[in-house]
Amino acid sequence: MPVRFFGVSIMMNLYSGTTCPFSQRCRIVLYEKGMDFQVIDVDLFAKPEDIAMINPYGRVPVLVERDLILYEPNIINEYIDERFPHPQLMPADPIMRARARQLLITMEREVFSYIDALEKNLKTADKARQIIRDRLTEMAPVFVKQKHMLGEDFSMLDVAIAPLLWRLDHYAIELPKSAAPLMKFAERIFSRQGFIDALTPSEKAMRR
Repeated sequence: MPVRFFGVSIMMNLYSGTTCPFSQRCRIVLYEKGMDFQVIDVDLFAKPEDIAMINPYGRVPVLVERDLILYEPNIINEYIDERFPHPQLMPADPIMRARARQLLITMEREVFSYIDALEKNLKTADKARQIIRDRLTEMAPVFVKQKHMLGEDFSMLDVAIAPLLWRLDHYAIELPKSAAPLMKFAERIFSRQGFIDALTPSEKAMRR
């Protein structure tokens, strides 16, 4: 479906893995913005040849808008946030925005980089589960005093972590009782209409 922005019709297509947590991030942002767009479902186990043609790394998500091709989830999401700024998901203040980007990079390195081992069931999967469990448990106290990752407002950091929290059962990650504030935060995210609309049937089946 075409996106209409300032009266101009724009076709925005998201190539998205139906079980890919990084694709889910981009779907959440698109639905949170209330935009019209087209999601092209990609079977991660039988990717079409055109994925390799538009992304040299052969991975999803990929956003295609006219001649623009973006294929890193954080870059895709920041582009969407800047192009369609309501509601704004990155802080408007340059200092807070820089801190948000720093936190995203930290989470990519210390948490999300271990998801691949779980997705592919590698020999390092048990170690990856333990690292993710420990990092998430360390984050839990943040949500005793605030509703979201950056404070009271829903932001891109909440978008980034939501797919992982949704998959805890699927990844066989059991958090201790001390992580209860984190799980209450997760339930708040899961109840958002943008999150619900972004779920694929395969993702809905991941959580008991």
